Amino acid sequence: MSHQPGDDAEYMADEYEMEDIDDDMDDEFHGRDMGGSDSDVDEYDYMNNKMQDTSAAEARRGKDIQGIPWERLSITREKYRQTRLEQYKNYENIPQSGEASEKECRATKKECSYYDFRRNSRSVKSTILHFQLRNLVWATSKHDVYLMSHFSVIHWSSLTCAKNEVLNVSGHVAPCEKHPGSLLEGFTQTQVSTLAVKDNLLVAGGFQGELICKYLDRPGVCFCSRTTYDDNAITNAVDIYNTASGALHFIASNNDCGVRDFDMEKFQLSKHFRFSWPVNHTSLSPDGKLLVVVGDDPEGILVDSRNGKTVAPLCGHVDYSFASAWHPDGITFATGNQDKTCRIWDLRNLSKSITALKGNLGAIRSIRYTSDGRFMAMAEPADFVHVFYVKSGYEEEQEIDFFGEISGMSFSPDTESLFVGVWDRTYGSLLEFGRRHNYSYLDTII
Repeated sequence: MSHQPGDDAEYMADEYEMEDIDDDMDDEFHGRDMGGSDSDVDEYDYMNNKMQDTSAAEARRGKDIQGIPWERLSITREKYRQTRLEQYKNYENIPQSGEASEKECRATKKECSYYDFRRNSRSVKSTILHFQLRNLVWATSKHDVYLMSHFSVIHWSSLTCAKNEVLNVSGHVAPCEKHPGSLLEGFTQTQVSTLAVKDNLLVAGGFQGELICKYLDRPGVCFCSRTTYDDNAITNAVDIYNTASGALHFIASNNDCGVRDFDMEKFQLSKHFRFSWPVNHTSLSPDGKLLVVVGDDPEGILVDSRNGKTVAPLCGHVDYSFASAWHPDGITFATGNQDKTCRIWDLRNLSKSITALKGNLGAIRSIRYTSDGRFMAMAEPADFVHVFYVKSGYEEEQEIDFFGEISGMSFSPDTESLFVGVWDRTYGSLLEFGRRHNYSYLDTII
């Protein structure tokens, strides 16, 4: 991934905010001049960024799911969407990569609906620190989700609509347990670049190669490690998994071209593979035998998880990749790229991808499959999450449309919920969707 702090900061300033379209939209949309409020209470809410949450019932009555007061603005939602599509700046390491890949992409039917809007929680401020890394939202049940909010890892319960701080990294963080491979001195002011939560384990990765591990059912931090002291050390992704024997491990992908496997039973580094380019994301196959490795090279690779040796190259993308995920069947997997495409691959023929799926605005920065394998979701940098019906050959999709940068997304393990983190100065929030069910069999008793 990009490692030019000056350029990074400049690009983030350009890309993040929904405001460089016209001056009127800028002022009104972001609450700096909310003239025409119906009451003093409304004015207070706008100016203090205390907008109300939006429920499913309110959305059904026509309220915007993010609470954006389009009726008060000088531009319609449709016009703003069109302008955003035309003017959003997709970051590319290889110029014109999005245009080069477009002709290969499959046309899809977008009128489907698999997940219904449940709630937009404005009190949960989901944030990001690097514009290319968007894996900062993780659901552990249909009601429990963890996300980054500035220097804090927050737990949000959609059942009680309550949040609590699980980990604060703004100051000094040190392990309260002693393990041979742990840095007992810990870290200070960690900038969290990536996050992963599975069952009771939380792993946060930092800009300086930090790894902070916490068991959610224990007080304090259990393990701290620094993957490398290299200048280019940022932790780009973390993947938590269980081995065939049930042991808990996680894999860290780093900008120093390394992939490291940590054994959380022994609290030690168990494997270290080195590649020829920075690794942005790694996914382990369901049987634990293969790793998809993608990074700062148009070609990804499939490697043997035991020794890191290349099994096959993955040729087709034309820019750098930042996302990957395995289908639960262990036969197919997906990769997401800055060329605005998600490619689907089949182990039985890796000479080319079997499908290329296109985003609207920009890079595919996050990919998730449901645990039952029926759906795959891919997130763009902003505004769009696409949910594909896998059994249709990825030809049918639900396009979830909103405004704001996406900090991450996560299906719940039981597939019942989909959470999407939205980063925006004014409309930052957590969007929640629930799986749609057709209980037609109940009609027989009516």
